Formats: sequence, structure tokens, C-alpha cells
Amino acid sequence: MKKILTTILIFSLLALSLPLFSACDNGGETVTLYVYNWGEYISDGSEGSLDVNAAFEAWYKETYGVNVKVNYSTYSSNEDMYAKMSSGAASYDVVVPSDYMIARMIEEEMLRPLNKENIPNLQYVDMELLFGDQNPYYDPENAYSVPYTYGTVGIIYNTTMVDAADIGSWDIMWNEKYEGNILQFNNSRDAFATAQFKLGYSVNGDNEAEWREALALLTQQKPIVQGYVMDEIFNKMENGSAAIAPYYAGDFFTMYGDNEDLAFFYPQEGTNVFVDAMCIPKSSQNPEIAERYIDFMLSEEAAVANAEYICYASPNKLVRENADYVAAMEEIHPDAMEILYGTEELELQFYENLPAERLMLLNELWEDLKIESSINVAIIVMALVIVFACIAMGVLLYVQKRRRRRYITTLWDA
Repeated sequence: MKKILTTILIFSLLALSLPLFSACDNGGETVTLYVYNWGEYISDGSEGSLDVNAAFEAWYKETYGVNVKVNYSTYSSNEDMYAKMSSGAASYDVVVPSDYMIARMIEEEMLRPLNKENIPNLQYVDMELLFGDQNPYYDPENAYSVPYTYGTVGIIYNTTMVDAADIGSWDIMWNEKYEGNILQFNNSRDAFATAQFKLGYSVNGDNEAEWREALALLTQQKPIVQGYVMDEIFNKMENGSAAIAPYYAGDFFTMYGDNEDLAFFYPQEGTNVFVDAMCIPKSSQNPEIAERYIDFMLSEEAAVANAEYICYASPNKLVRENADYVAAMEEIHPDAMEILYGTEELELQFYENLPAERLMLLNELWEDLKIESSINVAIIVMALVIVFACIAMGVLLYVQKRRRRRYITTLWDA
């Protein structure tokens, strides 16, 4: 009897352990890792580049014996990403917000502290280059984020459409000479910054009058703006349907690759510097795999592939010290390394996380700008409708008058 019980116990234990073994062999269930990143912001295998998500999947299976599938989706602005995540409409394992948005998400307890034991490649991130001897202003305990890229905002312009004498200042964005050929950011923080830098104000100021002055400047600019864009800028600048646009330095190289008439400059008044960093949302279902994903992105092969593909400045020492990377960037544009890394002399400002009342003010002012634009369009449309209605009424009255006159003439003749 004891032997029978022992046998039953052994088989029961084996049966219970089967799921554990199956999860680790090649036939186990696939774990989905949800990654949410900016558009055009990862090496995806196109044009001979490394597909880093596929490489991660293969590496993870080989290293840990677990099948992982990366479900990768994109957004066009920090605000879009935040709105989707805060609404609870979707859950992600890795997100890549910009610095000021990271501060906001930490404050609102939307992010999970990282277990850095799972991210040994963090040692290659040059934090001193980015922040000196301080922790990141947006992550004071350096606990929630790992820098992915960093960069600056400048102005991209078409040399065949823009006079060289107009280059050098944010003023070009308000130059009526280029009416209908100017693009503006379609997100509140970047758009207001263009006006604030032109005015010489802080992009993090607490003076409401300065924010309203920036709104007035943007309102003044609006009639000469062709459109408010984000990722749409690529097609518009590449095909020459616009002449001037503020955008991120790294994206200039992508556009230049399709249109060598494009050039880039940093406005003399100063500009924004930003860090985009990898974070794990509190709602992540697979935080450990997410941490290993972040670590993989810091490995030399993946980091170099990403830096070459997206053309943003990399905080990773393994990238900047890689001779093939330097050669590849100089092949893309002769001044690439200077544009990306030679910004020491610029007046640079980070976007800081705004207090609730200032953030509310910014949202209100942005809505005013966009609503006024819609109202202006509606007024124009309404005016046209009234004009056409008046013309139609006049034609109708004229026709009726002619008919009446013919009728009276006919009676008279009779």
C-alpha cells in the first residue's frame, strides 16, 4: 500500500511539474511583450538594418528557453502616449517617453522602479555626459528610467526655397515671405517652445503673461503656417511641399537621405534638449522580461543598429566609440557627428514637468489656438456659403424678373 501511495505521489509531482518544463522548452507558450515607442524610432530590419525586436526574440529564447513575441506599436507625441496610457485603454511593458513626461508619470505613479540587476549593460550609459554629477532632473532617484537616445530641436529648411540670409534665428518661422511653406509642431510643448525661444523666455516659466504672449505669437504665425504636423513632416519636407519646419536633429538625416536640398541649423536664441528613456509602466505584466529587453537594447550590436537607423545621439559609450558607427554617420551626412554631439556652445533647455496649474494653462492655451483655427475656417466657409447663397438668390430674382417682364410683354402684345 505504501509503495502504491509513493508511486501515485511521484506521478502526481511529475504531472504538476510538466507545465514548468513546458514553459522553458521550445514548445512552450509564447509570452507577448508589449512595447510602445515613437514612430521611426527603432532598427526594424528595413534597408538591410538589423531587426532588433526579432534579434531580441531569438536571443531570449536561446538564453532563457522562453518564446517571447514583441508586440510593437508607435505614437507620435508624448501627449498621445500619456493620454492612451492614463485612460487605461491599453497596457504596455516598455514605453519610451521624453524627460518631462517621465517626471509626470513618476509623479502620478504610472511607472515601476527598475531592478537594475537585470540591466547590467546600464554601465555603458554615459550619465555624466547628459547630467554631469547629478541624477536626471526628471528621475531624481535614477530609479525609473534608462536613457535610450538624446537630442536637440533645430530648423530644417529647403535650400532651393529659402534665402541664406534668413537662416540663423527662430524669426524665420514667422517670416511672411514663406507663407504657406512653414510647418509647425502639432504638440503643445514643442510648439509653444518655438515662440518662447523667439521671445527669450524660459520654456518652464511660471509667469502666465509670458505664456499668453507666446500664444499671441503663435496666433500671429498661424495664417502663414501650412499645417501642424508630427510624423507627416517627413513626406512634406522630403517631397518639397514645404520649405521650413522645426524638428528633431536626428530626423533631419532621414529626410536628407531622400532630399539632399535640405539643410539644418540651430537657432541662435537657443533650443530644447531632450532625453527619451526606456521605462516600465506599473501595469506591465512582464516586468522582468521588460528589464531584459531594456538591457538588450543597451548591448553594442542593438545599440549601434538603433543609433545608425534613427540617427539620434546615443548616450551609449559602446556606440560613440564604435568606428563603424562614426563612419556610417559621416556617410549619411558629412556634418552628422557635429550636429549630433557638438552642441556644447548652445543655450539648451530641458522641458521640465510643469506644475498642475501651469499644465492646465498650457492645455487651455493650446486648445484656444487650435479652436480659433477651426473657428476661422468655419467663418471662412460660412462666409463663402453666404456669398454663394446671395449670388444664387440674385440670379433667381433676376430670372423671375425676366420671366415676369416677358409675361407682362406677352399680355400687352395680346
